[in-house]
Amino acid sequence: MREWLVTNGLGSYASLTNSFQNNRKYHGLLVASLQPPTRRWVFVSNIHDKIIIENKEYSLNHLKNKFIFDFFPKFQYDIKGVKIQKTIVMENQKNTTLVKYKVDTNKPIAIIHSPLINSRHIYDVTKINSILLDKKILENGVIIKPSNVESTLKIAVENSYYSPKEEWNTLYYEKDRIRNDSWIDNNITIGEFHKDIKNSIEYYAILTIEENIKSKPLEIFDKELQRKKNILTESKLPKKFEKLVLSADNFIVKKGDKKSIVAGYHWFADWGRDSLISLPGLTLVTNRYHEAKQILLSLSEQLKNGLIPNAYMDRDSKSVYNTVDASLWFIDRVYQYIKYTNDIDFLDQIWSKMELIIDNYIKGTHYSIHMDDDYLISHGEGLTWMDVKLGNYYPTPRAEKAVEIQALWFNALKIMELTSHLINKQDKYSKLADNVKKSFNNQYIEQYDVLDKKDFSCRPNQIFLVSLDFTMISSYLMQKIVNDVKKSLLTIFGLRTLSPHDQRYKGKYIGNYHRDIAYHNGTVWPWLLGQFVKAFVKTKNNELKWREYAFNNFLKPMLDVFGDNWEGSIQEIFDGDPPYLPRGCISQAWSVAEILRCWVEDIENINPKYEKIVLHEIGV
Repeated sequence: MREWLVTNGLGSYASLTNSFQNNRKYHGLLVASLQPPTRRWVFVSNIHDKIIIENKEYSLNHLKNKFIFDFFPKFQYDIKGVKIQKTIVMENQKNTTLVKYKVDTNKPIAIIHSPLINSRHIYDVTKINSILLDKKILENGVIIKPSNVESTLKIAVENSYYSPKEEWNTLYYEKDRIRNDSWIDNNITIGEFHKDIKNSIEYYAILTIEENIKSKPLEIFDKELQRKKNILTESKLPKKFEKLVLSADNFIVKKGDKKSIVAGYHWFADWGRDSLISLPGLTLVTNRYHEAKQILLSLSEQLKNGLIPNAYMDRDSKSVYNTVDASLWFIDRVYQYIKYTNDIDFLDQIWSKMELIIDNYIKGTHYSIHMDDDYLISHGEGLTWMDVKLGNYYPTPRAEKAVEIQALWFNALKIMELTSHLINKQDKYSKLADNVKKSFNNQYIEQYDVLDKKDFSCRPNQIFLVSLDFTMISSYLMQKIVNDVKKSLLTIFGLRTLSPHDQRYKGKYIGNYHRDIAYHNGTVWPWLLGQFVKAFVKTKNNELKWREYAFNNFLKPMLDVFGDNWEGSIQEIFDGDPPYLPRGCISQAWSVAEILRCWVEDIENINPKYEKIVLHEIGV
């Protein structure tokens, strides 16, 4: 069953199924970020609507609806000639959800709205009678103070009469049951909003934890609609990219006085690696350079011993630094930003942070990350993007010298070498880059996934040897890698994380094993498709016929599956075997970002504005 998503730029969201049902504990109409973009809290799970026509009652939530997405999710119903449309909107930068009701009728009816509320973190479920509610009735609404959180919930329905009645309801979340997660939850119906309707009308239900309930929800609706239209206009991209551009906006969030990127909805907060991999697709190809700069500055302020944080925990916003690649991606993303903006002042400002990263990788930092005697980067287990952990066990440890880390290391050194000339800094990196290249090629005699381990696993990580701006392998080897990945790992939704011919391959994410065993052992990741497309067209000299081939064979099949009513979200993962069922988060930042980026940059060949200028200035 498909799901929809609306966000507010704080990490908050509204999300249910397309039939307006809850089948995850993460679903809700008002899930508010109490410490943006983290600490997401479920306040309103749903609204149950009953329509009374000629003394007969119909439950809107149990009737079949037509779902459409036109800037916002819309749900259309036709009951005995009465047409009702519900539209869901969140106010940007505010923890407020609007439910717009448009009613077309030529006879008198009544509508009864029964909000279903909760008060818990998105990871939890609620037991009956575990929450006490203090309620205060207002004109057209009610104020509710849950006993377990500092926030106060306000609910109002225009020109209605509120009748209090508290009742506990148990919900069973099928998606969470399948994932072996907690799945039985208890919510509270807090009463009914009665609204008599004589003629066609538009009105709003307002759900908010903001201090004041806005008296003019129409202004909020119109302002948010115009904001979305402005995003499309300012992106300067053709119409065919609109859904992905709007979806990209969901992930860009406020964090302190700067910006960050939520890794995925519903359960991920902002993650360093994910933010950096996503940054070009979410902010650079969409012409949102200010946000890109803010994200890079925010991450640079968190730099510790040369490491960019891997993740921020949703419950307490605590940062963890267990990543070997995020810092190397940071250097690359500064370079991508410079190619789009020619912002040399920013490069000069951030240069000391980039130097710190390289210096710490050379001398050694936490998690056994260090440059070895062979000039390559060695590291502990579970530090690459394949970092899932079960207790003390890593299904894909990939310790010592993972192949993509060496690719990122060489790429970072070349960027440092080249950009040092832009700001008149000493070039301390060219000789080291040469040594890395020579050492790597001497050791990479087979297509290893991890060099020191002589790990022959056919995984997608080798694609970064081709896709990054600065590569250290021959054109022959680049072509061979692309062909091998295409043959063994490519699906219509992305790249498998392990060849089906490997005995460890798991073709389904859910099976008679813990799902994290399959996470990087066969599961398909859409974000990798962006890197594959980049590598493919690179080996074809960016020729038009091959770019058209790449679109028709690598992107279009996925877009065709999503269909015309798709709102731009792309799932985190898919099963490795047909029919490639969607799994994980319903909308993942790097999935959306990399598909959008590769479509714009690699297939349409819409290149960064200053790329040639930057390379010319440094004599390349």
